[in-house]
Amino acid sequence: MRSVIKEMAFGEDVVTEMARAMPLPVVVIGRDERVLAANALAATLFSDAMVGRHYITVLRQPMLLDAIENVLRLSEPAEAVYRVTESQRDLVYDVFVRPVIVGDFACVTVAFEDKTEVQEAGHMRRDFVANVSHELRTPLTAVLGFIETLLGPAADDTAARTRFLEIMDREAKRMNRIVGDLLSLSRVEAERRVRPTDRVDISALLRSVVLTLHPVARARNVTLTLEGVEGVEEVPGDFDQLTQVFTNLIENAIKYGGAGKEVHICLTSHAVEPTMRSQAVRVDVSDQGDGIASQHIPRLTERFYRVDSHRSREMGGTGLGLAIVKHILNRHRGRLRIESHTGRGSCFSVILPYQ
Repeated sequence: MRSVIKEMAFGEDVVTEMARAMPLPVVVIGRDERVLAANALAATLFSDAMVGRHYITVLRQPMLLDAIENVLRLSEPAEAVYRVTESQRDLVYDVFVRPVIVGDFACVTVAFEDKTEVQEAGHMRRDFVANVSHELRTPLTAVLGFIETLLGPAADDTAARTRFLEIMDREAKRMNRIVGDLLSLSRVEAERRVRPTDRVDISALLRSVVLTLHPVARARNVTLTLEGVEGVEEVPGDFDQLTQVFTNLIENAIKYGGAGKEVHICLTSHAVEPTMRSQAVRVDVSDQGDGIASQHIPRLTERFYRVDSHRSREMGGTGLGLAIVKHILNRHRGRLRIESHTGRGSCFSVILPYQ
């Protein structure tokens, strides 16, 4: 009798220590259907005071309870899915329920493998494909419709042919911009873990971008002002990608800042940048437009997210520009800060480390 009790105590101790050593949340259920042990990860997921309680009062989801009950009854492995919402985020776990029998000692281990990121990645892929399909379908449908019209009723109508060809040209260019941005985004993502090694003169880069965009600004009667461009050191970066970042931000400010207004670009150097806790260069691109409502700001860098879809498409936007900016800055260990107030304009700030 003493040897059996000693063996059982030893078994409980070993299982408890094994649960603590596991890198996944693990709950161990004893033969009496009470929680025998749980590691710190499981305690975070459920409760610190779960040991000694009946497993039904801790693991409340029916699918999981059924799996545990079957293992307790049949001593055969089972699996389930555990879902929980935490901080407005849906978490998904694959749960593996296994019987453990060593001599006279028996228990059930319940291990939780976090599949949230896998699930979210799957949702992102599906949403991305759906968005791309939607964005391309609209201009493609227009082009095909006008081709059909030109081949049929409007075959001999010179005025209609000219008008339709102009629309087809505009829609084809829109599709080309979308495909170009998709390819650009793909290249940036492929290089996201490769840190740039070249040194870039941000002052010269900004002057070049402003000079390039002057015709665009002039067409909308927008004044571009650039200040603080002297005495700033070079930063590690990819010249072409950073050019793309500032071209995108300044062009957006010209388009959405309002005709006849001013776009202000300011370059400053900070010995200690609070958001990065290191020496950094900051570029602020400010406009005098209508501003952006606060609920939209957290989502501006999402792919195909637009505050005003109709206006964005009219302006030639693809909905991918700020997503590309975000990924480029991530590669450069930089930050993008957006401040905006309805009716008072917007400010997009790029922060890049010196080292």
